[in-house]
Amino acid sequence: MQRDADTIRVVLVDDHAVVRRGLSAFLENEPGIEVVGDADGAEAALALIERLDAEGRRPAVVLMDLQMSPVDGIESTRRIRERYDDVEVVALTSFDDVQRVQAALEAGASGYLLKDADVDEISVAVRAAYRGDLQLDPAVARRLTESLRSPQAPELTPRELDVVRLLGEGQSNKTIATTLGITERTARTHVSNILSKLGLSSRTQAALWAARHEAGAPPQRLPDAS
Repeated sequence: MQRDADTIRVVLVDDHAVVRRGLSAFLENEPGIEVVGDADGAEAALALIERLDAEGRRPAVVLMDLQMSPVDGIESTRRIRERYDDVEVVALTSFDDVQRVQAALEAGASGYLLKDADVDEISVAVRAAYRGDLQLDPAVARRLTESLRSPQAPELTPRELDVVRLLGEGQSNKTIATTLGITERTARTHVSNILSKLGLSSRTQAALWAARHEAGAPPQRLPDAS
């Protein structure tokens, strides 16, 4: 995929035209961000991304409303991420319940903002998604981390703690492996074991758990016992 060095291409998906126009107006003066199209639902969004891709203007980030019909934004996010795994999705909604947040993140969203967010918060979320970072509305993040908090933190091995700290920084398995001097396969195994121990279902939830618990010193590059 080709990207301009200084431009983040954005697609807006919302079933209300007035919301799409408003978001476009918010972002049109943001440096380094270009709104390249908008759609009113999942099928239209996929068709738009396909056309833009064919034109060499594949978007980097999709701003996605979650409350749509007949296909909601969670399923729309899942479909986009399945077909275009390098296109990041930032969810926008007026709802802040934990189940909806978790469903959006598990579907592949890399950010979650409430619709009352101002333009600065939206642009920060777009830029964070472009970098591969997680960006959550503070109120949403607080509720989600509280929901992931267990009465007693599970016991992780020193190596697993190293891995979960790197997950908390948003690092990929490849980067984790390089940092710790282990194979990528071993890194994947550690991530799987961590999710199982913590009772979580995604890397994003593990990253939030790491941020909530803030355990210990930076990871060390040591020989791996596994």
